[in-house]
Amino acid sequence: MRAHWLTVPVLALLAGASSWAADCPALLQGSLPELRGKGQVDLCQRFAGKPLVVVNTASYCGFAPQFEGLEATYKEYHEQDLEMLGVPSNDFKQEDADSEKTAKVCYANYGVTFTMTKTQAVRGADAIPLFAELASQSSAPKWNFYKYVVDRKGKVIGNFSSLTKPDDPAFRAAIEKAIASQP
Repeated sequence: MRAHWLTVPVLALLAGASSWAADCPALLQGSLPELRGKGQVDLCQRFAGKPLVVVNTASYCGFAPQFEGLEATYKEYHEQDLEMLGVPSNDFKQEDADSEKTAKVCYANYGVTFTMTKTQAVRGADAIPLFAELASQSSAPKWNFYKYVVDRKGKVIGNFSSLTKPDDPAFRAAIEKAIASQP
């Protein structure tokens, strides 16, 4: 009897978790390994219902100084619920295989405080589901530091090339539109 009493709350929790995951937008299904540590970033838990900027990064890319502008943008809009997700990738051959070196570039060299993952594939047949969905809603990244602005419902409302700097008025306008969107 006691075992049954313990399983009912557990089953209820599991049922709630599965319906919660089912309500999560396709873009945010799944998890990714965090850059620092051994934990996972549950995309739905961390970002559902929030405006989001997703950017594929590379430590040794000429656009890496954009980390500074991305961090400034994140800090400026974070109090308005904006989240940012950096996904290092070696798809364009400019990322280190050693995640410790990637972390040093992001955190020590550029002072990044937004969420970063370990290196992932972001284009083609090997693209992780997050980037496959970003590509299906807009386009695959054409180079490092390709930026996507996602509304509170998990829909891409703007994508921006590597040449678009984080202080670009169109990029900022898309972020403000995402912040104003309803969940």
